[in-house]
Amino acid sequence: MATLSPDPAPTANGDSGAQPLALYVHWPFCVSKCPYCDFNSHVRAGVDQAQWRAALLADLAHEAAQLPGRSLGSIFFGGGTPSLMPPETVAALIDAAARHWSFEPGIEITLEANPSSVEAARFADIAAAGVNRVSLGLQALDNEALTFLGRAHDVTEGLGALDTAQAAFERVSFDLIYARPGQTPAQWQAELARALTFGTEHLSLYQLTIEPGTRFATLAARGALTIPDGDAAADLFEMTREMSAAAGLPAYEISNHARPGAESRHNLTYWRYGDYAGVGPGAHGRRGGCATFRRKKPENWLTALDRNGHGIEAEEPLAPADRAVEALLMGLRLREGVDLARIAALAEGVAPVDMGAVERLAAQRMLTVRGSRIAATAEGMPVLEAMLRELVTA
Repeated sequence: MATLSPDPAPTANGDSGAQPLALYVHWPFCVSKCPYCDFNSHVRAGVDQAQWRAALLADLAHEAAQLPGRSLGSIFFGGGTPSLMPPETVAALIDAAARHWSFEPGIEITLEANPSSVEAARFADIAAAGVNRVSLGLQALDNEALTFLGRAHDVTEGLGALDTAQAAFERVSFDLIYARPGQTPAQWQAELARALTFGTEHLSLYQLTIEPGTRFATLAARGALTIPDGDAAADLFEMTREMSAAAGLPAYEISNHARPGAESRHNLTYWRYGDYAGVGPGAHGRRGGCATFRRKKPENWLTALDRNGHGIEAEEPLAPADRAVEALLMGLRLREGVDLARIAALAEGVAPVDMGAVERLAAQRMLTVRGSRIAATAEGMPVLEAMLRELVTA
């Protein structure tokens, strides 16, 4: 398994077209909608599985035709709740991807899963379908917190699913949400310490944020929900990084922690601004300097597929300056940072980065500068959004 390394060298114009492609497949359905979730997920009483399998395969075939001759480095089944997909659908999509593209050695194939006992019962069949990495949405190791977060499982059921996952898959990650209302540093310290004993190679540790359009946003607007303020959240963020690093899972991205070599290959493609194909309702993609957006509502996506042979709502060529800014925004999330020479190549003569701001932030120990590469420091990561506003030229 490869260790984390700097982003691949771009071609002369800053493209990563020679690099392995990533494939994202979106399954939009959930059993229930979590109050913090702003993802494209929908609760449906019943789903025509044969129809959805055929539709996803058709959308995949269209996208593959736009990206011929590429090799595939990763596949990610996200949602929604893709562990609700029948294993035969998962297998059919993996087999189709293998027909459309060549697979890189050791291709990473990840599926997001809810840690319910019903879904865990499918893990062996999902692994047999070709999935070699699972990302479990545990979200908390406290029953009261799980109820608050709208999760359907309790701690016992979640940990049972984790045991099943570790037996079924080569690689396992799980998510936790911290900075919850009323959560003390001591409580999070104990919860994270417990999580770090489970032996997984990867953890995604997210601060609770109030996203527009969610039930939590409605509660917050009424004054019925308050999350920790910036200083308290920053303290929890620092504790999280220190504890994870001490346990051998240092942060390689703002919210993601892994043993060296166990970083998510798929997510690294996003953060390193590589090409990725997105299929399924609401999926986004980036290919050859073009952004793709698929229709979000499942019924509208199906109608578009019947009419056009794909679910795309819009394809937008990205201006060189926009591509450069996107690459900067994504890359500075990573511990390794970004190569300004690549940003300049993507920009094609435009100057998207304020070099005066680079010098100021480096002097404030918010950035490190090594040759043409810049990276956020431990002090800079919690205020990355503010730093980006300084770095990006108008």
